[in-house]
Amino acid sequence: MEQSTSPSSSLDEHQHGHSGHGENSGHTDHSPHGDHAEQDGHGSHGDQGDHAAQFRDRFWLSLVLSLPVIFYSEMIQGWFNYIAPTFPGSGWVAPVLGTVVFFYGGAPFLTGAWSEIKSRQPGMMLLVSLAITVAFLASVANAVGLYANDYWWELAALIVIMLLGHWLEMRALGQAQGALDALAELLPDEAVRVVGDESETVPIGDLAVGDLVLVRPGARVPADGTIESGRAELDESNITGESRPVPREVGDVVVAGTVATDSAIRVRVDAVGEDTALAGIERLVAEAQRSRSRAQVLADRAAALLFYIAAGAAVATAVVWQMIGSPDDATNRTIAVLVIACPHALGLAIPLVTAISTSMAARRGILVKDRLALERMRKVDLVLFDKTGTLTLGEHRVTDAFATDGDTDGLLALAGAVERDSEHPVGSAIFEAATERGHIPSASEFTAMSGRGVEAMVEGREVAVGGPALLAERGIEPAPETKTATESWVERGASVLHVIVDDTAIGALSLEDGIRPESAEAVRMLHERGVKVGMITGDAQQVADAVARDLGIDEVMAEVLPEDKHDVVAGFEERGMTVAMVGDGVNDAPALARADIGIAIGAGTVVAIESADMVLASDDPRGVVTIHALSGAGYRKMVQNLFWAAGYNTLAIPLAAGVLAWTGFILPPAAAAILMSLSTIVVALNAQLLRGALD
Repeated sequence: MEQSTSPSSSLDEHQHGHSGHGENSGHTDHSPHGDHAEQDGHGSHGDQGDHAAQFRDRFWLSLVLSLPVIFYSEMIQGWFNYIAPTFPGSGWVAPVLGTVVFFYGGAPFLTGAWSEIKSRQPGMMLLVSLAITVAFLASVANAVGLYANDYWWELAALIVIMLLGHWLEMRALGQAQGALDALAELLPDEAVRVVGDESETVPIGDLAVGDLVLVRPGARVPADGTIESGRAELDESNITGESRPVPREVGDVVVAGTVATDSAIRVRVDAVGEDTALAGIERLVAEAQRSRSRAQVLADRAAALLFYIAAGAAVATAVVWQMIGSPDDATNRTIAVLVIACPHALGLAIPLVTAISTSMAARRGILVKDRLALERMRKVDLVLFDKTGTLTLGEHRVTDAFATDGDTDGLLALAGAVERDSEHPVGSAIFEAATERGHIPSASEFTAMSGRGVEAMVEGREVAVGGPALLAERGIEPAPETKTATESWVERGASVLHVIVDDTAIGALSLEDGIRPESAEAVRMLHERGVKVGMITGDAQQVADAVARDLGIDEVMAEVLPEDKHDVVAGFEERGMTVAMVGDGVNDAPALARADIGIAIGAGTVVAIESADMVLASDDPRGVVTIHALSGAGYRKMVQNLFWAAGYNTLAIPLAAGVLAWTGFILPPAAAAILMSLSTIVVALNAQLLRGALD
């Protein structure tokens, strides 16, 4: 989150007092989002699951019914050199079961075809229905002695394959929701609510905002809230994908479904029902389910084009063979054309890749709101990162120390002792740094001096920590070597605090917004992929330049107000660049919405969910590299599959029509069936190769 007061500038308060602490002008101009609960979208979740379940049930039952049809096919028996057992009526196994498969398994396609006819938009459903209907009518005619060939096993196999493709597509669209449903199932049914000195066990549905709940070791947090007492390491893997437990303490926000692994905590409930983080993520998933992949649109258009090609080829085949005086060949070749034209591989080309890429993204903590944005990501020219909280931790860190006597550990120990009781973030940063160095002595008589600093008695000495204002007030001049050491800190934009013992300045500390350990690698990996990296921040220019130098960033925009970030993004786009904006989704919301691809880091904020195209569940900026790699790999597989599937039909239709009959070569239906199966297998195997694309 990019605030109008950066960690560096907030030191003006600490210098080291607490006046104004808690104000955050970065939030004052942020529009409320209280209308989220009114948003619809949950109803579609169940419908999506029902569609997937319907195709799944139809697929499995049709598969079971198709096995005897295939087993009793004379063509299959000839291929594998076996004789199927006979019994009275065994000759009707294929006709009877094939008819059931046609009407039961083929029902979704027949219904969809009728819809396409009514809307005058022929597509995949009409093409599939045309093929299975022709195969069914020809096979029925064969069963009653009116036609020489039957297509029962081809009909059954065709329906089973197309049901599989549609099941995979529906399942892919619902995978993220399925993951959330699984998470919801992990929530406890009851919570321990604390009322005064007593506690009571209540259903989760009875919790309200403001309730205090007790989370015991090993128990799950029942609702979003803030820790009011206690400290624990929480397993947040279900939310962020972070495998290691994350330490949480008083004041930290916790999300429902996470597990307190080692200690008990008390949590004040902040959100319930539609206002929780999970509810917001569910709205994101609903939008993702309504979005359509560009490659899927391309596949549908290819199917529509293929319908006209198949219909035209069938008419031409019938006319030509009739004209040359071969009525039987005209019938056989026409039926073969219509059956072969069915897009077996085309029907699986996109759903398989979508299913795999969705699964891969979910496993890496990436929630995709708009699949079109995921496909656009492969063409991005510039990734524009918000600085605070995205590339940096958004927290103060002691980055350097100087002591006039050379004992920086002792300097930090004294400063840490004074800051032990401080509630200011700067004080916490100093205390944490001192703790890492070793033992911290005890302190007494702690006093916070508003706007100047803090002081306390440490081992009988008066120790104060503060900035230039404190030095000026007490008329203290830092040593020349201290001034020399701190010059480079000031040039970087770091904040400098002096440590004073008995009115003598004995050294200084440098504090900066700490850079995330993963940021440098994220920038390097993006550069390796040919993508420029930019940074936008409200911090001072020298602060931004220092971070940019450390990370190797190409474009730096500093001192930018939150409301102006939108214009910065627009400026890059006007230069012809495809821009991905990465932020935490709060003050960055306008820029996230304006960018070609908006990526919010951190799935716990409602604004991130509502303003971005994609959400990284963790705070690791390397997730942006994963999105870029997945976008390119997935799109390549989609195009490869579409090319192969369309190539099969382009080759098979004219051969089935008999264009090479003059050479003595005529593609028999059996050979066409083999080509059909091979094309489907190739598409399926090629899609599976996507799994290794990010290794």
